[in-house]
Amino acid sequence: MPKIVAQKIDWIKLGYQLFSEQGITGIVVEKLARKLGCNKSSFYWHFKTKKEFVNELINYWIETETEQVIKQAEKAGTPEEKLDSFLDIAFRNEPYLEFIFFLKRYAAKHKDIQQIIDDIDNRRLAFSTQLFQEIGYSLKDATIKASIFYKYLIGYHEMIKNKKQPETYLSEVKEELKHFLNI
Repeated sequence: MPKIVAQKIDWIKLGYQLFSEQGITGIVVEKLARKLGCNKSSFYWHFKTKKEFVNELINYWIETETEQVIKQAEKAGTPEEKLDSFLDIAFRNEPYLEFIFFLKRYAAKHKDIQQIIDDIDNRRLAFSTQLFQEIGYSLKDATIKASIFYKYLIGYHEMIKNKKQPETYLSEVKEELKHFLNI
């Protein structure tokens, strides 16, 4: 059988999936190599240690689940269109919702990781606050609404994980949020 050399992004995407399913216990180099059809030396070609690999997974999470979401929402035209785009992205039925759950468990023993999570929460809250200000709320009201919105988002994802959502789920979310935004 020919030796398949896995690229760095292949390791990261598979690691992200397995971490989302099993947490840190899912990150076993031999198991990853087997799934990628390559030798585990390929892992060490790209990553010096398992900790470095986990840091790369965290960077991938930050980029895909925060920075790309914000960039995509900012592309929309009006403030209302930005908010609508942001809702479409933030409430998508994403298969790896458990990543943050397992990351928070991992952070209980790694305080530097908890700081990263806190920084991302603050980045997301700041962006949400900015969106609410752009649609006309004062800084005080926008900050409160951003906090409630973010808690709703986390709770919503917690409620839907491992469940199939109806095709109308996004319009239902938007309808619920309209009530809260008008308060």
